[in-house]
Amino acid sequence: MALQESEIARDIRTRDWQIHYNEVGEGHPVVLLHGGGPGATGWSNYAPNIEALAQHFRVIAPDMPGWGQSDPVDFNTLDHVDVALQLLDALNIDKAAFVGNSMGGHTSIRLAVEHPDRVSHLITMGPPLHMGPVMFGPGGLTEGLQKMYAAYHDASPEGMKRLVEIMVHDKERFASPELTEQRSAAALRNQRHLDNVIAAGPKAPIPIWIGADKAKISGIQAPALLMHGRDDRVVSFETTLFLATNIPDARAVLFNRCGHWAQLEHADEFNRLVTDFIRHN
Repeated sequence: MALQESEIARDIRTRDWQIHYNEVGEGHPVVLLHGGGPGATGWSNYAPNIEALAQHFRVIAPDMPGWGQSDPVDFNTLDHVDVALQLLDALNIDKAAFVGNSMGGHTSIRLAVEHPDRVSHLITMGPPLHMGPVMFGPGGLTEGLQKMYAAYHDASPEGMKRLVEIMVHDKERFASPELTEQRSAAALRNQRHLDNVIAAGPKAPIPIWIGADKAKISGIQAPALLMHGRDDRVVSFETTLFLATNIPDARAVLFNRCGHWAQLEHADEFNRLVTDFIRHN
């Protein structure tokens, strides 16, 4: 029988936050950081991965403040890196592998740059970077990001369906009614989360600070596994090529027939790659 979220759900108080998270398994800590869309949670982003990774590692998948069942936040002051550090401290973890999709990938990169002593491995899928004069390129917000912000205003199953369809390559297989309804219910469970993103305007849910900063990126010492969907309509795969070019100990995997959620569309291969990478680096 497949693992259920209710079996591994936990809540913890850090210095500043009440954080809901999932935890299962033993061994080296692996923290899974979700993306920034409405309805995103540790479980909704990583349900196909948690059980497989927990066969080898201590897996922790939090809802970041502002999402899921964690505290609401003011997005003008929230520091995702500080939240991650508080979570590690509350769980008595000195160093962990960080796996981050989209927004979570950006947070993981910042952690590796700013707090290298806390990051054993850096694993990203579609992290956003400033690649041009405006966010993500000369054309401004990508089609996927436009749909993401629209879904914050309309988190109904219909609105969420439009978002999920642009997040994946194979809409027939992965943009299922079950997934769209699950993410809609998660988003609508706490209207304050949606309102806070809308109130913060274009920089929410995260300010993208890294830019094409080769000095910061080239200073990352953690071994890095960088994955990206060739068909990603939210963040261009060029961002991963930039990271792979500048992180000293990096390898990149580009999936054809894959959108923004490599961990969902290529779950089995993703689980194998992450397991082997952490075990052998």
